[in-house]
Amino acid sequence: MSTNTGVREAQRRRTRRALLDAALSQLEERSLGSLGLREVARAAGVTPTAFYRHFHDMGELGAALVEEALASLHETVRDVLAETGDAARRGDAAVRLVAELVRSRPAHVRFLVRERHGGVAAVREAIDGQLDAFADEIGATLAADPVSAGWGADDVTMLSRLLVDHMFMTASACLAASLRGEDWSAVTGTARGQLRLIHLGRVHWRG
Repeated sequence: MSTNTGVREAQRRRTRRALLDAALSQLEERSLGSLGLREVARAAGVTPTAFYRHFHDMGELGAALVEEALASLHETVRDVLAETGDAARRGDAAVRLVAELVRSRPAHVRFLVRERHGGVAAVREAIDGQLDAFADEIGATLAADPVSAGWGADDVTMLSRLLVDHMFMTASACLAASLRGEDWSAVTGTARGQLRLIHLGRVHWRG
């Protein structure tokens, strides 16, 4: 790679990062559907033409934010699932994972919570795609557990989707507690209790 090519590539990455950061900042109190690309470009200090070099439209930018927030978590979730077969320890690890996501990426979580049922189809589909992938990964582990012996595929899918929805709900609750200036002990305690309840239901489930 030539020096000039390397410089251009570094500038390209900086511009893309500036656009994503500008969008997140603008989205703190707004939905993506109400935000125009010219506003994002202006906040990032670039021209609308530069925006189009990186994203086709705001939906594509939003999908990139979804990818940035969730794609890197798949390996971590797999590690949590593989760590132990003990439901309580696995639940504790899952709650810690969600809490760390909110702690490290609050703007991303706020965006995900607001846009999961928002008005931009490309972003809804990106979020659903990531959550479906998590459900598939969790479902594969649950199906192999002895406690799931005799379960049908639909039952495993129902449980895995319930657990994914619980993770999303817990992230939303942690974020809300932060906005109120509260610590997360009540939220995480409730989340762990809910997971124990789900596990008890799983043990006694007969389809």
